[in-house]
Amino acid sequence: MKTKLKKGSVVFIFIMLSNIVLMAQSNLDARTRSFDSDWRFKLDTISTGPEQLNYDVSDWRIVDLPHDWSVEDVSIQKEDSIVGPFFRNSSGTIFDGFTYGGIGWYRKSFDLRSEDVGKKLFIQFDGVYMNSKVWINGHYLGVHPYGYTPFNYELTPYLNTDGTKNVITVRVENTGKNSRWYAGSGIYRHVKLTAVDPLHIDIWGVNITTPEVNESLANVHLTTTITNGYVNAAGFVLHTEILDAKGKVVGKSKSKVNTSTYGKMEIRQEITIKSPLLWSAETPNLYTAKLNIIRKTEEVDNVSIPFGVRKIKIDAQNGLLVNGKSVLLKGGCIHHDNGPLGAISIKQAEERKVRLLKENGFNAIRISHNPPSEILLEVCDRLGMYVVDEAFDAWEKTKFIDDYHLYFKDCWERDLTSMILRDRNHPSVILWSIGNEIRERASERGLEITDMLAKKVKKLDSTRFVTEAVCDFWDARRTYNWEEHTPAIFDLLDIGGYNYMFKKYESDHKKYPNRIMLGTESYPAKSYENWTAVEENPYIIGDFVWTAMDYRGEAGIGVTSFISGKQKKIFVKWPWFNAFCGDLDFIGNKKPQSYYRDVVWDNSPMEMMVQKLSIPEGMKYYVSDWGWPDEQRSWSWPGSEGDTLLVRVYSKVENVKLELNGKVIDAQEIPDSSITAGFQLPYVPGTLVAKGYINGKEVASTTIKTVGKPVAIRLKADKSNVKANGNELFYVAVEIVDEEGNVVPYVNDIEVNYSIKGEGVLAGVGNGNPTDISSFQQLKKKVYQGKGLVILRSNSKKGRMILEASAEELGSDSITIQVQ
Repeated sequence: MKTKLKKGSVVFIFIMLSNIVLMAQSNLDARTRSFDSDWRFKLDTISTGPEQLNYDVSDWRIVDLPHDWSVEDVSIQKEDSIVGPFFRNSSGTIFDGFTYGGIGWYRKSFDLRSEDVGKKLFIQFDGVYMNSKVWINGHYLGVHPYGYTPFNYELTPYLNTDGTKNVITVRVENTGKNSRWYAGSGIYRHVKLTAVDPLHIDIWGVNITTPEVNESLANVHLTTTITNGYVNAAGFVLHTEILDAKGKVVGKSKSKVNTSTYGKMEIRQEITIKSPLLWSAETPNLYTAKLNIIRKTEEVDNVSIPFGVRKIKIDAQNGLLVNGKSVLLKGGCIHHDNGPLGAISIKQAEERKVRLLKENGFNAIRISHNPPSEILLEVCDRLGMYVVDEAFDAWEKTKFIDDYHLYFKDCWERDLTSMILRDRNHPSVILWSIGNEIRERASERGLEITDMLAKKVKKLDSTRFVTEAVCDFWDARRTYNWEEHTPAIFDLLDIGGYNYMFKKYESDHKKYPNRIMLGTESYPAKSYENWTAVEENPYIIGDFVWTAMDYRGEAGIGVTSFISGKQKKIFVKWPWFNAFCGDLDFIGNKKPQSYYRDVVWDNSPMEMMVQKLSIPEGMKYYVSDWGWPDEQRSWSWPGSEGDTLLVRVYSKVENVKLELNGKVIDAQEIPDSSITAGFQLPYVPGTLVAKGYINGKEVASTTIKTVGKPVAIRLKADKSNVKANGNELFYVAVEIVDEEGNVVPYVNDIEVNYSIKGEGVLAGVGNGNPTDISSFQQLKKKVYQGKGLVILRSNSKKGRMILEASAEELGSDSITIQVQ
């Protein structure tokens, strides 16, 4: 049944991205500083032995982190198979989006600061893809295979204290077929250096929970892990204050420790907040816990931890309750890349992504299929977005020959632990996922691993629920089937994650009435069916579409094309690099399925799309399971006059009437099982109007008009000023418009050239075309469906930055940004 309608040059190219001075990191305190700037980098296959530490690095490029060499142009190698940043003969081909991987080396020299003498120094990496090896002053610190989990090393025993510079060396190896999607290459997330007193709070050593929450008070529990490196030390005091968003102290505690115990210890504190401001996706209120260690009369350590006060409850009878209120998860799966910027995690890029998703109706994201960056979670906390935090895409059984299965047995515990310890204080994280479509999931060994992982999660964090994304794709290849073996999987989980199996909800519920279900992946074209199931059944707490936004890799899984009558499906080839299955395209513009979802989620009463119907003889129209018909919100089809077009109207009304240039073309009823009416009519330029009726009364309408010819370029910046700190990104939308300022949606082949003057540089260019393999780093790019994107970065000087865009026969436009 329908729900009730609601109204409502090469060197230059190489250095462009590398010169992005790192964005100001959040969560840096007095003991931690950014370690992102002035690294030396070389893409090479230098020997793996210790002799590489003595190489001359004078010809290595200077880069700032985060850095992803897979997004940079490698055409300097002059191979026919390389175009811009794309390598046709990559190991992963369409799966990694024709990524140029290889081996990269990073080197950084630094002085030991006077205030660091006598302290312990740790280097923290938030993410390095992949197989990183790290040395300090020639001493080997270790290897970290997984490309997505944070890790750290202590540098103290190997530091030069005689005034000689210290040298950090990092080797990164991204080789073989190791990922089903674009992973990027290099130190693509932030790096920090932390200097602490021998008596200090451990990295990720504060665990904050809110077991009792109501409108009157919140009982906040803090467990702090402290390391005492003094053999004969006096006692100390741990002071903890909780501050609200305005910096006002709303609660505090003091714990006096008289013991001089050497090593680690845990201190537990409880603080009550009166009339707390609760955190939810709709009201993302945050507090800060400020912890200080006082030894004698000296402050020897301090950390500040943002957190939210909220209470999560989930059961099959009431669904998901956040602070006692029912919440349905309007979810989207996302990969970790940021469009033209590649895999680098930068504050404003992550913030833009989350903001776009919220603006388009999403209140939840599933991080697929690996832990996210620390910055992404900080953004989700601040803007309000529920998060399913996922650990692995493979356990012991391989999906690709060089993937994580090679390391699982040795590394799973370390990687799972680091994810949870880093992320457990983020209120946005509501579920832990231990795997996605694991091949051995229902085997005896698979169940052992499920139990092992789930228990480890609960040991580290008992306040959240554990899920796993399960599918039936692999079952036909094995001796077991869904009905016999999946109950054993779900018995080990708090929530059953269903990938593409909404048809099993009802029958499974009859057998297992207390099972909580979650649509962890679903097809875009089935969003109405999936969401109806969520709305009607409390035991289904939400649905996550694959995907919320286009991404590099898994190229063409959302393809729409013509195929011969004998073909059953199409396998895309070069130059596809983009999955093309997102609600939003590669640069963040709405795609047809996003408009459809607006109706499904009652964010819009009616939307209308148009598709060409001409099919070559002997061919048929093909839309992949993750795809969408090749339609647009457009009534501008030059050259198609007289051709029959298909008009789809999406709405939850009872009847739809279609008018063209003031004349009624047709009227249709929309059945209860659908929200779609389809009309076929010859194309005549003009005005197309759809009107919707309930009980004979017009309750909704939408209009599309034919636009004029392209005559100009229009630039639109997302902000009017930026900080002169050398580290702020901003985004400029590029549009091809007609005389009246309408975007011309059929323009795909106009190349726009850019120039930048003043206090700024180019960070990247892009469009939504899934087959445009031109550079992301040159000052030119074609538009797609009349639109493009330029990403700029401010300098460290105050003044102005001017971006000018020009194209043949369209003149130019410019935009001025104040750098303050």
